[in-house]
Amino acid sequence: MSTDSTCRICTGTVAEFVDLGTQPLSDAFRLPEDTSEEFFYRLAVGVCGTCGMVQLMEEVPREKMFHEDYPYISQGSAVMRKHFRALAERFLATELAGTDPFVVELGCNDGTMLRAVADAGVRHLGVEPSGAVADMAAAAGVRVRKDFFEESTALSIRDQDGPADVIYAANTLCHIPYMGSILQGVEALLAPAGVFVFEDPYLGDIIERTSFDQIYDEHFFLFSAGSVDEMARRHGLELVDVERLEVHGGEVRYTLARPGARTRSDAVTELLAEEKERGLAERATLDAFGDRIRAIRDDLVALLRQLKAEGKRVVGYGATAKSATVTNLCGIGPDLVEFIGDTTPAKQHRLAPGSHIPVRPAAEFANPYPDYALLFAWNHAAEIMAKEQAFREAGGKWILYVPEVHVV
Repeated sequence: MSTDSTCRICTGTVAEFVDLGTQPLSDAFRLPEDTSEEFFYRLAVGVCGTCGMVQLMEEVPREKMFHEDYPYISQGSAVMRKHFRALAERFLATELAGTDPFVVELGCNDGTMLRAVADAGVRHLGVEPSGAVADMAAAAGVRVRKDFFEESTALSIRDQDGPADVIYAANTLCHIPYMGSILQGVEALLAPAGVFVFEDPYLGDIIERTSFDQIYDEHFFLFSAGSVDEMARRHGLELVDVERLEVHGGEVRYTLARPGARTRSDAVTELLAEEKERGLAERATLDAFGDRIRAIRDDLVALLRQLKAEGKRVVGYGATAKSATVTNLCGIGPDLVEFIGDTTPAKQHRLAPGSHIPVRPAAEFANPYPDYALLFAWNHAAEIMAKEQAFREAGGKWILYVPEVHVV
């Protein structure tokens, strides 16, 4: 099997540096009685030797991932609700403070960010291909178009609504392999002085924290300032600002504009220099990352087997998309993790992808408490542990695997 592929940004050669094995669709939670064949693919990651973009070696068809029953809901986390509300307020005070402004959000999900914009009476449009969450946004008063965003979509929106002062995407752009059409759409829709703002998991944090479960089918690209700078330049845009974010285990908010429309911030220059000093896109750095992933895999399986031998109950917490990467890489099934508690109704009473660990309502976590909880939703650790203080008081312990396997 070839370990090279063609870069989706610049057509350079992408060299594989880590293989996370055969994986299912990360959000394909199955009914227990479903005996249909499960879809699997090879989850491997490589780096382009020309533009430095880190990306998956194989693409999963978008229709298999983003569809009517897509289960992720933005408003599920109080932290994320606060995060999006703060950003909406910032946009309203700055980029959307002019005469009759217009904002478009790509992958608006349930409309958590756009609700504040709608409440302020500002023209807006969410573009969301997953029908169920799009309907939730519409029910909350957000104007939504059920569609994938690409150049043809952008031209249609511009014909109807005019140019956009802000085009925004959160945890969406990294999902989309066909980046050329996306950025051509941005270029077609963006007002002359407008900005394209997007935030996604940051390669630098993923490597530093060994948060390998940020790699799954929906995360086709793992962005860095360097690779985004190259990507923007190749599509007639310019990276003018970056902002480090703590949400979702470490992200960067990138701001792109038309060349010469904005002055590049010092933050961009500083992050580019930091990435170069770290050798972020160099093979030695990426190969060492792969070695740490394999060590976590071995340590986690050894711990779970030890706890099973001691007769301890282990339950998973948070049936996240990320958890599919962990359970399937490590071969963790119901023999090691009894069930996964989760608050999302669409996932409950189903089986986790590939591993077939039962997913149960969050209330069952305390009925009775397990001895250990494997925290798949580690990026919300502070929020979850504060909420589940009774678990600790009952003698329960948390198992985490980022940046290494440890018990707290």
